[in-house]
Order: sequence, then structure tokens, then C-alpha cells
Amino acid sequence: MQSVFKETPLPWAQLIPLLAVRLSEPIQYAIVLPFVYKMIEGFNIAESPKDIAFYASLLFSSFAVAQTLTIMYWSRLSDRIGRRPVLLMGLSGNLVSFLLFSVSTSFYMALGARSLNGLLAGNVAVIKSVLAEISDDTNRARIMALLPLVWNVGSVTGSAIGGIFADPARMFPGVFGGIKIFIVFPYLLPCLIGSTVTLIGLFSGLFVVKETLVRKSGSLSETTPLISPKPQRTIRQLMTPTVTTVMFNNALTSLVISMSDQTYPIFAATSSDDGGLGFDSRSIGYSLAISGLAVFYLQLVVYPRLEHRYGALYCYKLGQMLLIPYLLLMPCLSSIAGIGVGLWPVLVGLLLVRVAGQVLAFTSINLLTVNLAPTREDLGFMNGAQQLAMSATRVLGPLIGGLAWTWSLKHGLAYPFNYHFVWVLSASLTSFSLYLAQSIPDTVNKFAADLNR
Repeated sequence: MQSVFKETPLPWAQLIPLLAVRLSEPIQYAIVLPFVYKMIEGFNIAESPKDIAFYASLLFSSFAVAQTLTIMYWSRLSDRIGRRPVLLMGLSGNLVSFLLFSVSTSFYMALGARSLNGLLAGNVAVIKSVLAEISDDTNRARIMALLPLVWNVGSVTGSAIGGIFADPARMFPGVFGGIKIFIVFPYLLPCLIGSTVTLIGLFSGLFVVKETLVRKSGSLSETTPLISPKPQRTIRQLMTPTVTTVMFNNALTSLVISMSDQTYPIFAATSSDDGGLGFDSRSIGYSLAISGLAVFYLQLVVYPRLEHRYGALYCYKLGQMLLIPYLLLMPCLSSIAGIGVGLWPVLVGLLLVRVAGQVLAFTSINLLTVNLAPTREDLGFMNGAQQLAMSATRVLGPLIGGLAWTWSLKHGLAYPFNYHFVWVLSASLTSFSLYLAQSIPDTVNKFAADLNR
């Protein structure tokens, strides 16, 4: 008789406050995208519009540079003092630094605020550890799939907030035209709205989120969370060949997505004569928000079924295969934008392909990383190492993307070194990542910490 798969019910009482904590970072990230071009333009630091992409890349990279310096510290600290206090420190830092960013009056002030945000941003690695600790093999895929879902929900919401409420004194003069603070700080309002989500996450962490890694003595039950008295494994012991390959693939995927995602708003804001779409902030926000709506169905319905049937490794490869046509076709839309006919249906279609590829790739790489942890007390290290790799490539991604975009516009060479260049480069890196993934064994589809009990 064929066994019936029975899934452990999701622990929503813990999941909902944890997801509220996680939601703040993607909202803060996405709010900036629709207006970053205009913000840098207003700082009067770029010599020409073609140089704005370079300064935008510095702004985006500063967060990742700073996060790279501290992410392992926060991850290992959570293995020692617990997950909850680290989450609360991260949220407090996010709130302060984001508000500083919103009132920046110069490029270097904005750069400093973004850097401070990165130094204090260790929550994502810690939350992955918590989710692994409150799940089992029957529901871990669904629970881990919620992380990119929350990211995409935050991206959709943040893009809409940033696109609609940026420069409110000019966009809504009847409501905000007489409020001086919104004239002096045109990007304060969307950042204030985004900060309310961070406050909700902070209160959730204070009053609702429970510690999942605590040291206890006395009698134990099956649900008692523990820190193992065993010494922590060394980095050399943990970084096996399979772990190294998965981490490298994770880094490549993150590099490509950070390059393309942070090039898109610059590409969209650039005039069609220079290889862009000629969008304003509102159109950029709408395009990101509309395409992001599909993530609910993909994340909650499609991904768990695919992962249960084929495994996380297969889903990762499928996600990579979807990203390649998106990357190659996106710059072709500039010619359609110049004509002015049929742009939006094609654009939304391509952005939907992007969302599907990212959902499959990022959800799977998160799950594979968790599965590779030999024991539960190594989860902090594994998730921290993954986030370190992602942070490092998110330093390079915006820089490479911004420099490649600026270089291609200034030199005016033929294809593929024209405005297609950054997209073709991203597609080539994705193809290489897909090639490397062929060497990852299928054993990564099982949670090693449960197998090693």
C-alpha cells in the first residue's frame, strides 16, 4: 500500500510575528527603487544623466559592504545568546538608519545611512535559523518558501509606496503642498510609511516572538529547545565540498539578481534614445508592483508542490533556466518603448518570468543551505555563511551593473556591448551557475540535522 504523505501543521502563532519581523527589510529596500534615480539627480553629484547609474550602484552596494562585515558576527552571536535579542537589535538599527536615509541632504549622508543599515542588518540569517528550528521535514519546504514570499510581498508593497508617495508636495499639492517638511525632504513620506512596518516587527519581536534556542536544565520534553553543550564545529569541518559548491552557486545567483534588479530601475528611467524605457518614478513602481502580485500563487501553491515532487535541487535549476530568457529579452523592450505600442503587456510578461525564476531559485537555495547544516546548532553558521556570500555579491552586483550600464552608454558600441551588455553578462553568469549546479548531489534534498540525530 502506498504511504500517505502527512504534513505537520504550520506553527502560525510563531510564523506570523516572525514574518512581520522579516517584512521590514524588503519594504525598506524596494521603497527606494522607484525614486533612486531622481534622488541622486537631486543631489547634483552626477556630471551627466549617464553617470547616475554609477552613483546608484554605490548607494546600493554600501548596504551590502557593511552587511558583509558583520553578518557572521550576528549569526554566531545568535547561536550563543539566542535568536530573539539579535532580531530586536537588528530591527532597532533598521528603523534608525532608514529614517536617517529619508532626510539625507547629500549623497554622502545617504551613503552613510545605507552603510549603517547594513552594519546592523543581521536578521535574515537569524530568521532562517528560527524557521528551521520550528519546522520538520514534512513542512520545512512550505515554511522556507514563506521567506521569498515575504520578500516579494515587501518588494511589491515597497515599490508601490515609493512610486506613489515620493515627492508628495509635487505629486499631491492639494494635500501635501503646504507642508514644508515634505518640500525640504521629498522622500520622507514613503520612508515614514515603510518605517511603520519596522515598528510592527519590533513590537512583534518584543511581545510575541519566542526564543527557539535556549539553554535549559532539568527535565526535558520533546519540544524543549536546546543549545548543545558540544563545542561548535570549525569552519573547515563545516565547509565540505558540497557546501562550498552550494554556497558558490548561491553567490552567483545573488550576483546576477542584484545586478539585474538594481539595473532595472535605472534602465526603466533612462530615455528610450539611450536604450531605456523612459519611465517616471510612478511607472517604475507600478511595473514592479504589478509583476510581483504573481508571487503569492507561485510561492504558496506552485513551489511547495514542485519541491515535494521533484526536490529543491530540481527547482533551483528550473529557476535558473527561467532567468536566462528574461535577462536576454529585457533590453529588447527599449525598441518597443521608442515605438510606444504594446510595451506594457510584454514588460509585465517578462517581469512575471523574472518573479517565477527568482521564487524557484532563491527559495531552493535557502532550503538547500538549511538542509546542509549537520546539526541544529550549526544553523546559525550555515545561514550566516550564506548571507555573507549574498552580501559580498550584492556589493559587486550593483557596482558591476552600474559600471557596465554607464560604460555601455558612454561608448556606444555594437551589440552585445551596447545597452544589452549588463543583461547579456548576467545571462552568461546564470548559465555558468546552472552548469555548476549539475555537480550538486541529490542528497541535499534532505535535512542533515535530522539525519544526524
